[in-house]
Amino acid sequence: MANIVTAKEVGQFLKLTDSTIYKLAATGEIPGFKVGKSWRFDMEEIIRMVDNLKAAGAGTHIKF
Repeated sequence: MANIVTAKEVGQFLKLTDSTIYKLAATGEIPGFKVGKSWRFDMEEIIRMVDNLKAAGAGTHIKF
């Protein structure tokens, strides 16, 4: 079962501000979806994204 979390929780996990999380989600740089006006995220997808970035090696990053 999916672990659906808020932008605030993703921000705490990634050590980023809420506004950065919203921008990354809106541009599709991190996986997320909207419920009404609120962004929600599947924490398993976020963790998978981080793992993929780490596996790709140093120098791979999300553009801000």
